[in-house]
Amino acid sequence: MLLDTASLYFRAYFGVPDSVRAPDGTPVNAVRGLLDFITRLVQDHHPDDLVACWDADWRPQWRVDLIPSYKAHRVAVETPEGPDEEETPDTLAPQVPIIEAVLDALGIARVGVAGYEADDVIGTLAGAATGPVDIVTGDRDLYQLVDDARGVRVLYPLKGVGSLQLTDEAWLREKYGVVGSGYVDLALLRGDPSDGLPGVPGIGEKTAAKLLDAFGDLAGIMAAVDDPRSGLTPSQRKRLDEARDYVAVAPTVVRVAGDVPLPDFDPALPSEPLDPETLDALAARWGLNNALHRLLTVLGK
Repeated sequence: MLLDTASLYFRAYFGVPDSVRAPDGTPVNAVRGLLDFITRLVQDHHPDDLVACWDADWRPQWRVDLIPSYKAHRVAVETPEGPDEEETPDTLAPQVPIIEAVLDALGIARVGVAGYEADDVIGTLAGAATGPVDIVTGDRDLYQLVDDARGVRVLYPLKGVGSLQLTDEAWLREKYGVVGSGYVDLALLRGDPSDGLPGVPGIGEKTAAKLLDAFGDLAGIMAAVDDPRSGLTPSQRKRLDEARDYVAVAPTVVRVAGDVPLPDFDPALPSEPLDPETLDALAARWGLNNALHRLLTVLGK
């Protein structure tokens, strides 16, 4: 089980009231919510391994170099020497180091790699897995990794993690007319305002799906632009022709990396805390005793 951790703690933050606070009054709703998410996921799905995948760089420069608008609207502070600071709610940012410390004390593997997003870590781990993989994320970009033959599916939270959309190839085909391998082409044609991806003007999701159905993939669509007999409408041909520069680089930006240089780590789900003393101190300081008790009970089964 691979967690898109930031996606989940953002959901926890907005789903759990900020009245959930530590003894000193500090909001810990994202921390508490994420721990409860993990408890429910382990309880319901019984993974052997669980990795909390991390955004060591939420906006990698190599993606920005290709498409400068990539996530640009989410930059809070530009940092010349490292990753820009992402716009994050004031009461969420201080909770992230607490989440890191709690996961580390529990012994739940937490993996991030400089220059890469959590999506890239997930893509690399999913590609290397020898058994079934469940990816838990609220980010549809990871639909591109769905692969029935390899047992890779996405569990997309609809309400908390008690209600999950099980995303496999049949679901993708029904919803978008593509399977996982075609989702990158669909996404880059359609664009994604939340990630600052412009897409091809005038080519929405339905049109993109129809073009992919007619011409197979992005390369087939662009070949059709050069073929006057292909059946593209004049406006489609014009828009795609004018978007050639974007179409040439967008696949590299949208496709998750599969070759991230991962550190050595133990993905096995712990049955007991790695550092009980530190965990006890964190539980007391941040008022997490009940949430950690629930999680440790499930881990110990």
